[in-house]
Amino acid sequence: MSTITVNKKSVFEVESTADGLLVDGKNFQWDIAQLADGYFHILHNRKSYKAEVVKSDRIAKTFTIKINNHLHTVEVKDKFDQLLEKLGMSSHAAGKVNTVKAPMPGLILDIKVKAGDVVKANDPLLILEAMKMENVLKSPGEGTIKSVTVQKGDKVEKNHVLVEFQ
Repeated sequence: MSTITVNKKSVFEVESTADGLLVDGKNFQWDIAQLADGYFHILHNRKSYKAEVVKSDRIAKTFTIKINNHLHTVEVKDKFDQLLEKLGMSSHAAGKVNTVKAPMPGLILDIKVKAGDVVKANDPLLILEAMKMENVLKSPGEGTIKSVTVQKGDKVEKNHVLVEFQ
């Protein structure tokens, strides 16, 4: 069973069965046809709806859908997400990185960021020389730099914290 939240207000329990969809324990009768990639035509209770998937973030399980020219934000939580939430964790927090550590001993050759910088996934953070090779350490995700704990020329050991995120 999944929990679907629409526009951060309406919450529905949705379950897929052999007979179709159950929404809040009731059979949901609809006819849906895909017109093109991301475009659909829906019939429900003798009413016709045009639907378009405007934005899709499958990792965060959030979607922006336009139905008859009205935008709706949809968040999906499956059984795993619900269990993590009950345990006081969330799948989004589980993937959040708070620090970047040295993967091996080495020498800091260059620093590409400073406190307050906003970075995206794979943006270069610094260059670490190890075993006569230059290694560009990149951001594991999006975030704001809280602090850079090293300076150019510093020698670091494996697992030394190099960058902290907010």
